[in-house]
Amino acid sequence: MTSAFDGIIDRFVLSSAEFERRLGAVRPEQWCWPTPCSVWNVRQLVNHVTRGNLNYVALVTGGSAADFLRLRDADALGTDAVAAYAASVRECAEAFGRPGALQRVLDYPLGEVRGAQALAVRTTDNTVHTWDLARAVDGDETLDSGLVSWITANVTEIYAGLPETPTAADTTHRFFAAPDGPAPAPDASAQARLLHMMGREPASNSA
Repeated sequence: MTSAFDGIIDRFVLSSAEFERRLGAVRPEQWCWPTPCSVWNVRQLVNHVTRGNLNYVALVTGGSAADFLRLRDADALGTDAVAAYAASVRECAEAFGRPGALQRVLDYPLGEVRGAQALAVRTTDNTVHTWDLARAVDGDETLDSGLVSWITANVTEIYAGLPETPTAADTTHRFFAAPDGPAPAPDASAQARLLHMMGREPASNSA
């Protein structure tokens, strides 16, 4: 029987490579530019994704939800953001690739989940933040079509059992942005529909 989580480490690595491709093109003056995530500039967004990888490593090696939240905004970039991000991806992929890691129950901030589901949430987050970064720095906003299709087809399973999801009508939107702006047209692309669901306005040119 196939699962939404089959090949999840490869999908995580792909989503991370897509983010890193945009990250490598960030110019020095752009680090302070705003992003579609109104609380973060470019550096803060990159730190959020990098720190997220490290926090997932901690979870899959026995860390607590409390520590995850405590360290959520701690600096993870140092003086070389690109190198720090790349290292965080390697650490995360290696940690989840260890025997039993994908089946392990993690003390996730939104409730206990198995490693495979947690990494699926992380991969989805990476994909959406890739668009955020691209939009912020006027980069290539086209997301990997395979990742978009996978998220769209499996969004219910990816967030199954979590009290906070990007698709629940009664969610608090403490962890996920609420859909914003008018719904995409019926003939809108799969990427546009996904971004709208995740609280983005892909039709707008303003960050």
